[in-house]
Amino acid sequence: MDNSSISAGERIIAVVQQMVRERSITRPVSSNDSLAEAGMTSLDAVRLVLLVEDEFNIEIPVNELTLANFRSISTISLLVTKLASLT
Repeated sequence: MDNSSISAGERIIAVVQQMVRERSITRPVSSNDSLAEAGMTSLDAVRLVLLVEDEFNIEIPVNELTLANFRSISTISLLVTKLASLT
């Protein structure tokens, strides 16, 4: 699938929605919702990091692997945008 016309935020939403479905989380998750409060675990967070790196063909530096950067879809989108601007 060609993702060039889809925004980073929309791509991250798709990745998170995939994880939510796989985990059978029934609570809707919006862009600013805490992913932890939605039911995602620390293991889910690790998987999410890997999925985001794969989706955007980036490597997230260790110093950016913080709860603040992976709190919500919005914070992940900001991180991806920041990292993309550095390349």
